[in-house]
Amino acid sequence: MKNRLKVLRAERDWSQQDLAERLEVSRQSVNAIETGRYDPSLPLAFRIADIFGLAIEEIFLRG
Repeated sequence: MKNRLKVLRAERDWSQQDLAERLEVSRQSVNAIETGRYDPSLPLAFRIADIFGLAIEEIFLRG
């Protein structure tokens, strides 16, 4: 699944570690989501959306 996570994170000047701490996951998990190697669970996707103040559909894209 494609996503805008890296761009959104960069806009806030957050490292992968910064975002990982906010999400309570590992930095490796953030990296795997950003690179499309791992699709987050629905609860994690909602936490990501909440942190950025966006709808899930604005972060995660089909295709």
